[in-house]
Amino acid sequence: MGIEADDLREKLERNGELMIAVSEFEEPLELHLHDTEIEDETVRIQLTDGVLTFETDAVVGAWHHTHSLKDLGLGD
Repeated sequence: MGIEADDLREKLERNGELMIAVSEFEEPLELHLHDTEIEDETVRIQLTDGVLTFETDAVVGAWHHTHSLKDLGLGD
């Protein structure tokens, strides 16, 4: 069973962005508040070259994604 849609919406609204693990994909996906719609049964991401839609039941993990100076090659 996946993560509840209400929980995903709340985390995305609180953080503005969210990383999720989806059982259908090898790599995690990054959700942004401005391009993601989370319905009761589906997640829809508007990409530059199309739309990605998958079931909320397929979301098996979610975490807040942050960036550091080191990630950008600017820190030690």
